[in-house]
Amino acid sequence: MTSRIYGVIAALLGLLATALGAYGAHGLPGKVSASLLASFNTAVQYQFLHALALFGVALALRLGVGGRLLSAAGACFIAGMAGFSGSIYMLVFGGSKIWGPITPIGGLTLMIGWGLLAAAVFAWERIDE
Repeated sequence: MTSRIYGVIAALLGLLATALGAYGAHGLPGKVSASLLASFNTAVQYQFLHALALFGVALALRLGVGGRLLSAAGACFIAGMAGFSGSIYMLVFGGSKIWGPITPIGGLTLMIGWGLLAAAVFAWERIDE
């Protein structure tokens, strides 16, 4: 994907996290259990953090300092947010526990994204030397 696409997706995911965070603070209390509310808030926090990480990927790609590893990291951040945060949102809004097994897969995908980001940065160092 291009830096522009990653940047737009990052901004939209940040917007969505803001809206969901507001709903979690004002609309959900009293409607779901404290445990589900805590899980929802964790999903929002992870989405915010990874939207920012994705924006960093977009900036690096725009500056021309990234390659396939960096693009793969961005793709993992998007897929991981969908799997981790998305499955928790589905659990809270839909009530079905069928989404539960997807959450750790999404978390693992986020970790892979961070590993790919580390590898991309390591490759920058080798190029600079």
